[in-house]
Amino acid sequence: MTPREDELRDDIVRVARRLWERGLIAGPDGNVSCRLGEERLLITPSGMSKVDVESSDIVVVDLEGNVVDGDLRPSSEIRMHLRIYSRREDVRAVVHAHPPMATALGVVGEDLTAPVLPEVILQMGRVPLVPYQTPGTQAVADALDPFLAAHDAFLLANHGATTLGPSLGVAHQRMESLEHAARIVLAARTLGRVRELTPEQARPLDQAREDARSSARTVAEGSGPRRAGRRPHG
Repeated sequence: MTPREDELRDDIVRVARRLWERGLIAGPDGNVSCRLGEERLLITPSGMSKVDVESSDIVVVDLEGNVVDGDLRPSSEIRMHLRIYSRREDVRAVVHAHPPMATALGVVGEDLTAPVLPEVILQMGRVPLVPYQTPGTQAVADALDPFLAAHDAFLLANHGATTLGPSLGVAHQRMESLEHAARIVLAARTLGRVRELTPEQARPLDQAREDARSSARTVAEGSGPRRAGRRPHG
């Protein structure tokens, strides 16, 4: 195991425990992965409570999902992770969780595409609702596929949320911010009508977001072999 792999394993453990500490997952819920070089991934094991996962439990798989190193089975959502990495060279890490308020929106068939919070638009863009498919199946990856090119965060109908990022830190931050946004929107509804930004107010935010994504894609396409993720903050 290289020092870089050792560091990334620790980062995944840290993110998994923080998801649990923040109430974004419970029990064996959720999964976390990141790129390890260009041909392999690190991913949390199936069936374990994320608060109990240790660095030695992390599974190494190739881009076909075959186990390269590890005694445990990779997450049952490995197909979703593999599809994301195959479609997005700029993505270095993926977080799937069941944040309560964000998941509740998906349960009632709502998304977070309306322009309400500037910070959400700038950090992760509009958040669509992906149609429900049975968890752990190829159908989950297929349902997500049409949304991947344009979005970095997703509500999965009746099945939590998934966020992507150029690092584990960013992917995790987007999950926390997604849940925070859902809480704000739901709280605002109890106080009155949610006031959306006007098209004139939202347009520069959407443009700034798209400019940032285009820049990140350009870097990913031209950088050759890349380091997978940064140590998450906090």
